[in-house]
Amino acid sequence: MNAAGARHISFHSRVSVCIVLATGVLLAATTDRETSAQPTDPRGVAPDAVMSTAAASAASGIPDFEVGEGLGWREVGDLFLPPPSGPGPVTQDPKYPFNFRRDYRIADTTNPILQPWAAEQMQKSNAAVLAGGIGFRPRERCLPGGVPEFDFYARVEEYYFLQGPKEVIFVNSGGPEIRHIFLNVPHSANPKLSWYGESVGHYEGNDTLVVDTIGLSPKSYVDDFRTPHTDKLHVVERFKMSPDHKHLEALITVDDPGTFTTQWSGIQRFNLQRRPLTESPCAENNENFFNYEQPKMPTADKPDF
Repeated sequence: MNAAGARHISFHSRVSVCIVLATGVLLAATTDRETSAQPTDPRGVAPDAVMSTAAASAASGIPDFEVGEGLGWREVGDLFLPPPSGPGPVTQDPKYPFNFRRDYRIADTTNPILQPWAAEQMQKSNAAVLAGGIGFRPRERCLPGGVPEFDFYARVEEYYFLQGPKEVIFVNSGGPEIRHIFLNVPHSANPKLSWYGESVGHYEGNDTLVVDTIGLSPKSYVDDFRTPHTDKLHVVERFKMSPDHKHLEALITVDDPGTFTTQWSGIQRFNLQRRPLTESPCAENNENFFNYEQPKMPTADKPDF
């Protein structure tokens, strides 16, 4: 069997796992939890696994983000890193140093990218956290992260790419959360708003996947600082594989004329980890035992089937 045939079988076998995981999401979903739209217009990584991935990518001319069985991508942190140049993302307020295990994020609302209404909303959120409240994080309430928050979503759960000829499925095992990226097609004229919007993509060279997303519901936030957005949000992610196929960098460009004063960019990085894709249901394991005020977890009034 040639490399292309082996890859095709691998994709479909892992998609079946993804379908099983997605069934759990549907059972716990509310009726408005539509996650993505489809365009209507047609450290311990085994060297042999990495070497075979590099060889397959070189042979096909398409980057192989699947990287091999039992391997996943771990995000390096829950914040945007600064871009190479130009305006950057909201950052932590330096007056409130952050403790990863204890604190919720406090945004520096003096960042000039924020329009006044967005800065004001975030100041209220900051005040609530400083008064002892709980800062919203979608993973803690089993809600979709939106885009680009998806790239910072779970902290401890790996990401997986399932690549087919017409579609890339981008999975975070926490939940699980699933994005659909449709290849080499244009956006719909008026995509329905959803948590993960409508994503179309294409490959550039043998190391980069470019993803363009619109149609994002304002229910989500941009980041863990609870930065809001409007339905005009437009996000472009450029996922670039390192030459040794052990690291992944996403250059993320964000544009929303309803929320930001200018287009801005940030970076997220991922490291290859040995961890197979396993089911990690959220709603069954995330009860609110202390009765603190948070958005309701999505639950279904009746089963889907």
